[in-house]
Amino acid sequence: MRYHHGGELLAAHLKSLGIEVVFGIVSVHNLPLVEAVEADPGLRFVPVRHEASAVNAADAYGRARGSIGCALTSTGTGAGNAAGSLIEALSSGTAVLHITGQVESEFLGSGRGFIHETKDQLGMLAAVSKYAATITSAREAGRILREASAAALTAPGGPASVEWPIDLQYAAQEDAGESAPATRAPVPDPVQLAAARELLASARRPLIWAGGGANTARGQLLTLLEATGAGLLTSNSGRGSVPEDHELVIGNFATTAPGRALLQDADVLVTVGTHFRSNETADYGLQLPEAHIQIDLDAAALGRVHPARHALHGDAGAVLAQLAETAVRADADWTARIRDVRGQVRAALRDTIGPQAAICDALATALPRGAVVARDVTIASSSWGNRLLPMHDPRGNVFPRGGGIGQGLGMGIGAALARPDEPTVVIAGDGGLAVHLGELLTLAQERPRLTLLVFNDGGYGVLRNMQDKYSERRSGVDLFTPDFARLAAACGLPYARIADASEATELISAAVRSAGPTLVEVDLVALGPMKAPFTPPVKIPTA
Repeated sequence: MRYHHGGELLAAHLKSLGIEVVFGIVSVHNLPLVEAVEADPGLRFVPVRHEASAVNAADAYGRARGSIGCALTSTGTGAGNAAGSLIEALSSGTAVLHITGQVESEFLGSGRGFIHETKDQLGMLAAVSKYAATITSAREAGRILREASAAALTAPGGPASVEWPIDLQYAAQEDAGESAPATRAPVPDPVQLAAARELLASARRPLIWAGGGANTARGQLLTLLEATGAGLLTSNSGRGSVPEDHELVIGNFATTAPGRALLQDADVLVTVGTHFRSNETADYGLQLPEAHIQIDLDAAALGRVHPARHALHGDAGAVLAQLAETAVRADADWTARIRDVRGQVRAALRDTIGPQAAICDALATALPRGAVVARDVTIASSSWGNRLLPMHDPRGNVFPRGGGIGQGLGMGIGAALARPDEPTVVIAGDGGLAVHLGELLTLAQERPRLTLLVFNDGGYGVLRNMQDKYSERRSGVDLFTPDFARLAAACGLPYARIADASEATELISAAVRSAGPTLVEVDLVALGPMKAPFTPPVKIPTA
C-alpha cells in the first residue's frame, strides 16, 4: 500500500491497533506525524506539556483499556525527557508505542551538531525500552511499526521505541504489509507441572500470591482460589486480579504480622507472575514456605528472589487451569482464618491512618466499581491507596510500579481519556505534583472527567518523616507550596478543599459526579496527623 507520507502511515497503523488518543509534543522533527494524527477524524492528539508526561499518559491509556498507548516526542532532548517514563513502562511491562523524531538521515550519527541531534539516541532508547529500532528507509517504516507494536504487546509487555528521521517522515511510503511473526507462549516442563499438581492436591493450608502476571488470568485465578479455599495475597501490581471484596482476598498485606504468620503456617504457596519487589517483601526479608510453586512467563524470574520447588515457565491462565483440575479444599479452619486475617489487616490499617480513613471511605463509596485510581508516589498512596482502597479490576489499578515520583497526573490524564465516560481519580502529593505542574494546563485544556486529589503537607512528607525518625536534621524536604485555590482559578479548574474528615464524603462525591476536572486539596495540617507517621519499607544503615 502507498501512503503520501509517514504521518498517513502512522495514523493507519494506530487505528489498526485500536488506539484513539495519542499524547505528545509537536516539534520540527515530528511535525508530519502530529499533523496527520490531528487531521484524522478517528484520532485525537493531546498536547501534553512534557515528554515524560506523554509516555506516562500513553502508558496509563494502555493500562486502563488493557491494550496499548502511543506517545510522540521529538528527538534529542525530547527523547531524553521521555526516558524516565519509559523506565516506568518497562518496570510495569506496559505496552507503549513511543515514536520519536530523528535528524535527517543524511546527518544521522555525524556528530556535527545538527539541531536536536544527540549522541547514540538509539542506544539510550534501547536501554529503557523492550524494543528499539531506527527507520532507515521509507519502504521499511510500516514493517518496523508493526514489529515494534507486536513486541510491546507480547507478554511480558513493555515500551517499544522507534526513531524516525524527519526526511523519511515526509517521504512517500511503500508498505508491503508483512505481519510480525507470532510468538508462542512457553509450556512448563510436564514433570514439574505434574509434581506441582500433586503437591497442591495434598495441601491443607494453601496460599496464593498474585502479581501483575495474574491480571491476564483472572478467571482461572478465581477458579483456583474458590476450588481450594486458599487465601489470596497480592503484590501491588496484582491488586484487582480477583475483586478485593471477595472474602478470600487478603490483598497487599504480606509484610504485616498476620500476613507473615500465614506465610509461616502455610503448607503450600502458589505465586503467579510476581517478581517480589523489595518494597513488598521487606527488602527481601519475607520468609516464604519451602513448598513454593512459582508460575511466570519470564524464565529469569523463576527462583530469582525466592527458591521455587516447582518452577513453571508458562502462561498464567493455562497453568492455573491445569492446577485447578486436581485442587482440593483446604481445611475449614484454615479458610476461616483467612477470612479473619482479611478483616484484621484492614481494620488495623484503617485505624493507623486516622482522619485519612474518611477520604479512603469517601472514594470507595463515590467511585463506580472498577474505576481508575491513578496514584502518584505519596504518603496517601503508599500507606492506604495501595492497600486499603479497594480495587476490583486491575485496569483501574494505575500507579508507578518503578517508584518514580511525579507521574500520577500524566497517568491520570491518559486513563481518563481512555475511559471518557467514567470518573477517574488521581491521588498525588504537593511535592509530586510540582514535578509536572504544567500538566494542570493539559488538564484544563482537555477537560477529562478527572478528580485530582492533592495531599498538601508542604513538601516531601515521606522523606521528612524518615529524617525526623532517623536523622538530626531535615534536608531538602520542606518546599514552597502554591496557593492551590488561586492556582486552580488561574487554570480555570473547579476547586475544593478538605480540611476536616467530616467534609470528605460530600466534597469527593461532588467532584466525582462532575462531568469535567476538579482539583481537590486535602489540607493535611488542618485534617490532622495519622496515628503514626508513615515511613517507607527501606533499610537505613545508620538507624
